[in-house]
Amino acid sequence: LNAYASGLNDKQYSITVTTGLVNALTDDEIEAVLGHELTHIRNGDVRMMIIAVVIAGAVGFFAELLFRLFLNGWRGGRSSSSGDGHRGRSGGGGGGGAILVILIAAALIALAWLLSQVIRFSLSRAREYLADAGSVELTKNPDAMISALRKIEGRGELPPATSSVMELCVDNPRDSFADLFATHPAIDKRITALVE
Repeated sequence: LNAYASGLNDKQYSITVTTGLVNALTDDEIEAVLGHELTHIRNGDVRMMIIAVVIAGAVGFFAELLFRLFLNGWRGGRSSSSGDGHRGRSGGGGGGGAILVILIAAALIALAWLLSQVIRFSLSRAREYLADAGSVELTKNPDAMISALRKIEGRGELPPATSSVMELCVDNPRDSFADLFATHPAIDKRITALVE
């Protein structure tokens, strides 16, 4: 049971609703779900998430680029020092330090990438709360949105859909630690926010 909004500019947006959603929800609940998706469009969430993905990708790209430059520089330095025939104390002991620096650099790159992903998914979850509130603002019917979320809960997976498509759907559940990388908050949290 899903619906999602997609598009890059004001003339390209579309909302897709699955037949399962249409068959399972009442007219008021479908209106609430459409209000949720229209709010994503009104708020420019699709465009913002594309920018967030590009920034996260750029962080990963430049981190890997720096790592490779450092690694190639270290290899080049070793090959030139090993060819001169003078291996003193400093030449023999530098290998362990360089390996440690490489391991630290690799760990920092992995951490930078991980944090960029966590921030991106956290941003996505925050926008879901806003879309839920926007739906209530448009329809003036919070009960319909809450009821729709309850019916969608636990039925949000589209087996043939890729993860990038699932990020656009009304519900994209994750469990335990994977919740850090969820694009949507838990249904209970969303309903609590609507009630409050």
